Amino acid sequence: MRHPFLAGAAVALAAAVLAGCGSSGGSGDTGKETAAGSKPSAAVSATPSVAGPAAGTTAPQPQKTGTAPKAPAGELTPATGSFTKKQKEYLTDRVPKGMDPAAVLQTGQETCDRLRYLVKADRDIAVGSIVSGEVTDAKPAVAHLCPQHQDLVDEAARGYADGTHKGSALRPGRYRAASPTDACSWQLTGAGGKALGSGSSTTGKPVSLTVPESARTFTSTGCYAWLPQGDNR
Repeated sequence: MRHPFLAGAAVALAAAVLAGCGSSGGSGDTGKETAAGSKPSAAVSATPSVAGPAAGTTAPQPQKTGTAPKAPAGELTPATGSFTKKQKEYLTDRVPKGMDPAAVLQTGQETCDRLRYLVKADRDIAVGSIVSGEVTDAKPAVAHLCPQHQDLVDEAARGYADGTHKGSALRPGRYRAASPTDACSWQLTGAGGKALGSGSSTTGKPVSLTVPESARTFTSTGCYAWLPQGDNR
């Protein structure tokens, strides 16, 4: 599910790209400045277009490249020029046969562009976008194309998206939902379904919780993404 801030960021980023391709950048630049200065909405409408996954669902997963046969590494050449070593590493085993490798590379570069834009506006939103799956395939793109954002990926790996998390997926510690919707709720249960804690927020403001060592299930709805806080970062 899309987050309000990220939806606006995506529009602004697209406007910026179009402006860079045109002969003048007036309207595109204005749109970017407006989005960069905005913050996640503290509340959503009575019929929100953005909401977290329903309780009981699994956390969103990054989109897969697919199972189509991949082009051999030796065939990964652009129509003009050449790929750098890092670009080839990113493309290896990611380009379906018959597809232009430059198109696949552009997808990874757009992921880096989006993270660069988001982290300038709000670092927590940038991390949350990876946790929630709003920014897909961030790990390989960052590893090969924009390693300066590795800290975002590392922190996101310790967070929780909306959904249900069980067993070994749970890590005790303190967590914070930096930009929840106004319909954020969560529940922690232990062995045998014993209730360990629950809560909700209708303000859209950041909220925190502690996942105890005895927790066996953690369910979150409408909270967007929980980021590690304090010693468990």
